[in-house]
Amino acid sequence: MVSNLPQKRPAEYENSKSTEHSEGMNTLRQNLQNILPQLQSLPEKKAGSQYEIISRVAYLIGVPKSIFEKEHEPPKIEIYRDLDKDKRARIIRNLCMLRTELETHFLKICQILQRQGRSLIGVPEYLSLDAMQQLSEDGIDIYKHLHAPSKFLVNINQNIMNRINNCQTFFPDWINWSYLSKIFIMPNGLSEEGMKKDAQIYYLNYNFYPYQQYINWPAENQGNILYNDKIFVTLLYQWNGDEFHDLSYVSDVSEYTKENIYEFIENSEKTVFVVDCENSDPYALCTAIQHLEPNRLEKIEKIILYDDVNAAIAWEMLSSYINIPIEYEMIERLKANKSLADIKVAVGTCKEFYENGVDSFVLVSSDSDYWGLIEAMPKAKFLVMVEHSKCSFALKNALISKNIFYCYIDSFYAGDGNEMKQDALKRVFADTFKDALDLNLNELMEQALYRTRITMTEEEKKRFLQRQIKRNLSLEIDNEGNVRLDYH
Repeated sequence: MVSNLPQKRPAEYENSKSTEHSEGMNTLRQNLQNILPQLQSLPEKKAGSQYEIISRVAYLIGVPKSIFEKEHEPPKIEIYRDLDKDKRARIIRNLCMLRTELETHFLKICQILQRQGRSLIGVPEYLSLDAMQQLSEDGIDIYKHLHAPSKFLVNINQNIMNRINNCQTFFPDWINWSYLSKIFIMPNGLSEEGMKKDAQIYYLNYNFYPYQQYINWPAENQGNILYNDKIFVTLLYQWNGDEFHDLSYVSDVSEYTKENIYEFIENSEKTVFVVDCENSDPYALCTAIQHLEPNRLEKIEKIILYDDVNAAIAWEMLSSYINIPIEYEMIERLKANKSLADIKVAVGTCKEFYENGVDSFVLVSSDSDYWGLIEAMPKAKFLVMVEHSKCSFALKNALISKNIFYCYIDSFYAGDGNEMKQDALKRVFADTFKDALDLNLNELMEQALYRTRITMTEEEKKRFLQRQIKRNLSLEIDNEGNVRLDYH
């Protein structure tokens, strides 16, 4: 009988195979070391998924709460709870739920009403009493005095059309509201013919609808369109003959990228962010830091901002949004067309390395001129944050050749960056308005009294300004954006 067990081999053979195996593993390791840095130049294949938009859409179209409660389903239960506190959101949700139920069971409901004489409120097996009760508590009694299901559906559609714009504030400004609001509106949903046509589309494509809830869309087999924000928003724009480009609003960088940043910081003694403000985006940097784990950033000593007169004003606001100390360096120009940022950043980085014991730098800039700085400091460790559209292939290739990790700062999830942008706009508008409308009512009052030859006491002047001017002064803005102060 021949044994299937491996036979014992001579020691010389084993030693020979062991040597070959060791050499092979060393070669494999060397190849991997050569290949892995190059992978950094490839697009990130699996960005971190976001679920803010799809969770809000799922709530409003009436996706059951049980879906939100399932661990592996995309909609987030926290958003369900948050929206369920708002009357505007509850009304749309309950209207959409009833519409879907009516669409799904329309013939059965008609038969029961005709044969058994029940009312619409008397078919709880098909129309949710909870939804009707909640609508009633929120001031919407849509089923009263309506006995025909078709009229009930018209009433639902009318209410959704009238009220959907109340929900615009639940979504960020960057998403096209006209595209989004359209999915809630049944085409020709106020006519018998329009409702029948849409019902036929719904019945034929029932399994394609998200969680079988009715929406107005092309009704195609596109998988779960509410799988994540990136998929849904991309499709939403496609349905409207458009293309969505700002993917950082609907996705985050991969965990691979984040882990490389964490590892870089953890393997350092002291880490400093060095930021060339003229060649970087303040909002992208802000959201990038906000979406990194705070406890993994503890070794970051500070962020040094090398600002220029031509850089965004928002850099001055960064300290209000992150908890890392910020050192602000304003760079003055000797010539209007010549920036001194390059030399200032280089000198500042050298000072931190040689005088302050900083061994690791996160360089935030897409300017290839800093490659000279990196080459000149071989003992310092660098991680570079760049922007897709601004970083040259030459710089990326040079970083790869030296095994220096880089990432795209504008690939971090930007959905939470609107607050900083809004505050920056408000600040600029406030300053601009102050300069453009620098008026003093007391001085105007004195001029008016002089021109009219009227005499008033100080008390009379105050009362006139309070009653006549402040109450009747208004700001008018026309369609071209022209601003005018009107006094009525």
